[in-house]
Amino acid sequence: MQKERYLTQNIISELTDKMVFVGGARQVGKTTLAKEIIAQKYSSSTYYNWDYQPDRKRITSNELPGESGLLIFDEIHKFKKWKNLIKGIYDTHKDKYKILVTGSARLNVYRKSGDSLQGRYHYYTLHPFSLAELELIKNQFEPFKELNFHSQSSQDNLETLFQFGGFPEPFIRQNIRTLRRWHNEKLERLFREDIRDLEHIRDINSMKLLGDLLPSKVASQLSLNSIREDLEISHRAITSWLNILESFYYHFRIYPYTSKKIRSLKKDAKLFLVDWSEIENEAVRFENLIGSHLYKFTSYLNEHEGYRSNLHYLRNVDKKEVDFLVTIDNKPWFAVEVKLSDTTVSKNLSYFKERLNIPFVYQVVKQKDIDVLKENVRIMSADKFLSGLV
Repeated sequence: MQKERYLTQNIISELTDKMVFVGGARQVGKTTLAKEIIAQKYSSSTYYNWDYQPDRKRITSNELPGESGLLIFDEIHKFKKWKNLIKGIYDTHKDKYKILVTGSARLNVYRKSGDSLQGRYHYYTLHPFSLAELELIKNQFEPFKELNFHSQSSQDNLETLFQFGGFPEPFIRQNIRTLRRWHNEKLERLFREDIRDLEHIRDINSMKLLGDLLPSKVASQLSLNSIREDLEISHRAITSWLNILESFYYHFRIYPYTSKKIRSLKKDAKLFLVDWSEIENEAVRFENLIGSHLYKFTSYLNEHEGYRSNLHYLRNVDKKEVDFLVTIDNKPWFAVEVKLSDTTVSKNLSYFKERLNIPFVYQVVKQKDIDVLKENVRIMSADKFLSGLV
């Protein structure tokens, strides 16, 4: 379906002078991006998969192709000394080969593996399909300026994303039975294969129970004590397991924006799933969909544009709350409140806009053909709002 991904040209450009590492959730399309899209741009390419025994032997024996070209190393982070190996190839042969490394864990946090690769690579996170990517919209972004929204209707793609998520296989097939089976197989492989290969988890079954529990915790403040009581596991284990699951792109967390101007909360995170199609509650799933698009947006601003961008939520001690806030250098750029259908202006948006001097505030609804400014709050259909992102 996709002949390009939103990162294709960025990666090709970066490969001219450095290695590129691409991390992302299992089955988000990293291998397809590397083998079937980027590799086609080079006259010669060689693909190594650590999970395939013959390739594993070629990697550890340092067997490289005679021709110059692109080298793709997939899941090589499962090799304990992978960073030293990649560093050696790059330092010795950087004029001969371009090197692309992909993996289903955060490749830039595995520092136990040896010498630092700092300065030798660019890092990208490949996120699931988003509306702008599906519509082939390429936006330019200028911090603290209004986003560039597009007027064409994208409601069909929005509905498909809402039901089937943004992972390529279930999105393309659009079959409920396929989606259920895909969920089961994805989770089983995540816990039984990926995590087991890299982490020493004594009680993998309890960790799997944590994974089963998390969809019910989406979009609310995450209480570790509540989870600890539910699973009868130590606070330390819960903290460690959440960090591990996040490093494998199962979920992401956002934290409250802190400012004396609003007497903000300073601790509890909110958790969202990378695959929002697992969530049963429609309002929560929709909030997660919007949150995932914003998370992809801030990741892109960080990794490609070099901005220090973050995604937060707003909540103060009086329990006034807004779902999302995007910042640059810790300064508010725009805030987003998510509603399935309510077009009554959110008083909390108005409150935080005034107190924090937020340049733009949006109330995003799932209904189509809505775009109106009321009381300095722009109420918009989700398909139009998401067209302004990545």
